[in-house]
Amino acid sequence: MELTHTAIVDHAAFAERLRRVPESPGVYLWKDAQGRLLYVGKSKKLRDRMRSYFGAPRGLSDKTRRLVRNIADFEIIVTQSELEALLLEMNLIKQHRPRYNILLKDDKSYPYIKITIQDEWPRVMYTRNVVQDGARYFGPYASPGSVYKALDTLNKLFAFRPTFHCKDAWFREHQRKGRPCTYYQMRRCLGPCVPELVSREEYRAAIDAVCAFLEGKTEQILRDIRRQMNIAAEELNFERAAYLRDRITAIEKISERQQVLRTVDTDQDVIAFAREDGSAVMQVLFIRGGKLINTESFTLQGAEDESDSALLGSFITQFYDNAPNIPPNLLLAEHVEEPLIISAWLAQKSGHRVELAVPRRGDKRQLVDLAAQNAQQKLSELREQWLNSEQRAVAGLSELRDLLDLPGLPQRIEAYDISNTQGKQSVASMVVFELGEPKPAKYRRFKIRTVEGANDVASIHEVIVRRLKRAADALNGDDSGDAGDTNDNEDAPPLDLPAGAVAAKPDPWAELPDLILIDGGRGQLNAALAAARDLGFEHLPIVGVAKGVDRNRFDLVRPDRGDLLVLPRDSKGLGLVQRIDEEAHRFAINYHRKLRSKAAFKSPLEDVPGIGPKRKKALLKAFGSLAAIKQATIDEIAAVPGMTRKAAEELKGLL
Repeated sequence: MELTHTAIVDHAAFAERLRRVPESPGVYLWKDAQGRLLYVGKSKKLRDRMRSYFGAPRGLSDKTRRLVRNIADFEIIVTQSELEALLLEMNLIKQHRPRYNILLKDDKSYPYIKITIQDEWPRVMYTRNVVQDGARYFGPYASPGSVYKALDTLNKLFAFRPTFHCKDAWFREHQRKGRPCTYYQMRRCLGPCVPELVSREEYRAAIDAVCAFLEGKTEQILRDIRRQMNIAAEELNFERAAYLRDRITAIEKISERQQVLRTVDTDQDVIAFAREDGSAVMQVLFIRGGKLINTESFTLQGAEDESDSALLGSFITQFYDNAPNIPPNLLLAEHVEEPLIISAWLAQKSGHRVELAVPRRGDKRQLVDLAAQNAQQKLSELREQWLNSEQRAVAGLSELRDLLDLPGLPQRIEAYDISNTQGKQSVASMVVFELGEPKPAKYRRFKIRTVEGANDVASIHEVIVRRLKRAADALNGDDSGDAGDTNDNEDAPPLDLPAGAVAAKPDPWAELPDLILIDGGRGQLNAALAAARDLGFEHLPIVGVAKGVDRNRFDLVRPDRGDLLVLPRDSKGLGLVQRIDEEAHRFAINYHRKLRSKAAFKSPLEDVPGIGPKRKKALLKAFGSLAAIKQATIDEIAAVPGMTRKAAEELKGLL
């Protein structure tokens, strides 16, 4: 084996560990010298697959050579079967999103249409979470815009409760009033909030029609609506008959567009792709009942130097992992690696047999070619957007590098801002931009702990100390952390791994910025510099951002210069600084408002020792207000269910 082109310290020990890897199915995890996960792979013969990385470098692709250069350690998880290895690999990739794996571009879940058929009066809504709650889900869609457009069309056709305007509280309010909202007058809602307007059976039929429409069963819907129209005409209800006639016309127009590419009457997804210079777009045609009901495009990253079969296989496993509906047939542009394993996994998820086919001629091949044409068109559009965005970012970063005499492009920039109201609920924000783009998952927020009153200078000093202390601890292997410094998202649920398996995540605090921006003038900048110097991080470039009274100027305050660096109005660097600083301000003020709102509705009873939520509820129920509790005697307070005389005496004394 050739280990000289790696980051491995002890070649002999590494080779011995590799020799002991079993020849059995499982998952392997390559890690760098800091323990960060680089790549997750699977194999039916772990040892052979892992040793293949350490042959002659010239036999490897550029991407694999870059991976191998960073390998310093590994971990293996042995599984009972290849299918179990596939499932574990998928879960690890989803949780850790390793740098060298093929990944769906967006790290958040895709949007779906959710229909709460389990409810008395079902809703049709937007969601990103597919759960086993009795509802029906349709999707995924590539973007929220696709879902909003579909929901608007469906509401016009079937007049269910408006998605964004008829929350349950609004629905109950109109039930109480006994009259519908204006959506009923606009024929955008059947008015289920008023019992005499629509029966439960009629509303349920409309919801069933929505489900049928999303399944491509338009003929069935048209038959039902024509029958209703004829009944209305016979009853001389011409207004309703005309309304139903217009619905038929609208559905027929949509159905005509769907039937342009009519094929065999079955459910199938057609998947093709386009790729160029490491970028890849996957196109999915959703065919239900032989009709093309939707088409969506999805972007992949990490696609460079990967084979077409690996690209397709990675997309299928990630795309269908959360998909609520998997058709019995997938038409693919190319063969995938390990098709039997992927097919078995799809069958396990869907509960029915799933066939993977690569058509070479006929109608099915035409569908694959159509998907490929759409993918190429989408890739061209995206590349133009990426180029424009990248050019602006690189121009702004290059300008900042030159103006601030930085050693290289500031690829990671952190910005800090303080927010409070007369010193109350004082908080700070840390936002992160990488290559000129925001990374919300890496944002952090801080409650100011040691500073009394409105003192932005001291607050900045505290925050920078806490941030760099966390970095020092992470770099030294101390993961005790600071629970007060949090991000704005819920932590992902823990992954269930086989016994003995460890899926270590790199500490995000260990990532150091190439540039720190401090919102404020010379005082705030000096406080940040002092904090960095005290913790041994004086090498980090730190710059202040001084704004005008109306936030119409974003001048830079440098440590080594007494004057402000005024950027030209048309400067790309100015645009980037302004964007980052405004984002830090937004993130800080939103957190401050959240805490301020929480404090405004806080009861003084919550600060009384021994008075928990149950006692607080009982007291307010008995007396009605805090003022009434203050006027009550100890005996009256002690008589409240759940209270004791001792607790009543303590409460009375404190109040």
